[in-house]
Amino acid sequence: MKKLLAEYLGTFSLVLFGCGSAVVSGVHATGPAGIGILGISMAFGLTVVAMAYAIGGISGCHVNPAVSIGVWAAGKMEMKEALGYIVAQISGAITGAALLFLIVSGQPNFILPEWGLGANGWGEGYLGGYNTQSAFVTEMLMTFLFVFVILATTSKYGNSNMAGLAIGLTLVLIHLVAIPITGTSVNPARSIGPALITGGKALTQLWLFIVAPIGGALVAALLWRLGFEKNKQ
Repeated sequence: MKKLLAEYLGTFSLVLFGCGSAVVSGVHATGPAGIGILGISMAFGLTVVAMAYAIGGISGCHVNPAVSIGVWAAGKMEMKEALGYIVAQISGAITGAALLFLIVSGQPNFILPEWGLGANGWGEGYLGGYNTQSAFVTEMLMTFLFVFVILATTSKYGNSNMAGLAIGLTLVLIHLVAIPITGTSVNPARSIGPALITGGKALTQLWLFIVAPIGGALVAALLWRLGFEKNKQ
């Protein structure tokens, strides 16, 4: 239960701080000058860094179903435990999105946008307007790289003391590239929370942000098992 609660709180924090930065202080925020893509990227990355050092010793700080699936596929986690993590992560993300909605809806004349609460998406009307192919390739490739970094930095090859920082900085880099394309998911839970609260196109496009990250995570796990773990001394 400690592990599941840690994953719940970690994913809740990721949605609240990451998506919250995009909605309250982001590129299109009203009032004070928006923090832009770099600021949003830092918010997601720094949240992962903070949570890694807060709950990493308890649950490993996956806070992402794709990561849990990748860790399972790499042979480092039992299926039963991975499923528990995923349920906790999705629950935390939904709670984070719901509370974020509660906060931002208090703004005068509030109207929930088509892709509200930092929801992921693609196509006409969404940020750069990239097509489905670009969105799918981006999410799968970026998740592959993200999960590979996690498997490597937490292995015997990596520096466990610096793993949280390396993983968080990798997420910053991913966001810098992917935000204009998809808003950056690489995390099905992070996408599910805002999409369920927002509905509309965010919900109809949710499938991509589940399928592509899981696909990327499985490829990373396969590469790790066959190319690195298999040859460990």
